[in-house]
Amino acid sequence: MTTSARIPLLLQVNAAGLPVEWIDWRHAVCLQVAGKVMWEAGDTPYEVHGGTCRSTGQRSVVTLRSVIAVADRSNKWSGGVPTLTRRHLYQRDRGLCLYCGDAVSYREMEMEHILPRSKGGHSHWDNVVSACRPCNQRKMDKTPEQAGMQLLAVPYAPNFAEYLLLSNRRILADQMAFLEQHIRPAFLN
Repeated sequence: MTTSARIPLLLQVNAAGLPVEWIDWRHAVCLQVAGKVMWEAGDTPYEVHGGTCRSTGQRSVVTLRSVIAVADRSNKWSGGVPTLTRRHLYQRDRGLCLYCGDAVSYREMEMEHILPRSKGGHSHWDNVVSACRPCNQRKMDKTPEQAGMQLLAVPYAPNFAEYLLLSNRRILADQMAFLEQHIRPAFLN
């Protein structure tokens, strides 16, 4: 038995078992009570205690597992790529400037276009990296080759499972095992 304050984020998957998002225990309880949970997986059951029924005097209890499949007609997981945002880019690049390798805070991180927008570059996962201000200013509106700079890693578009791994620091072993089935082998190295 676990108190609700200690329940980690739960991994929501769709009916096909594809990762959708991290949800908190409150959202999971609502899905459970609404009858939308199709199946659950995970090693540890988490009990959430509710109020007492006036007619029976019994306290309600909902048991949750760390991975829940939800029968939901909306398709949040498009089998594709998460939306490119500053936050997602920062998470993908692990808070590093991909030119010099220095750690950069989220506030100081700049979204740097490898092929500058002035030369037709677009804001796509494959064309943007996290950069510190000095590197971004040094590169200016040049390509890395023209600026004499080299990228430390090749930018890539993460799939949704990879994005979920990047966006949660407290992943349980059973959730990790579930997500590993959906990620590229090179991502783990």
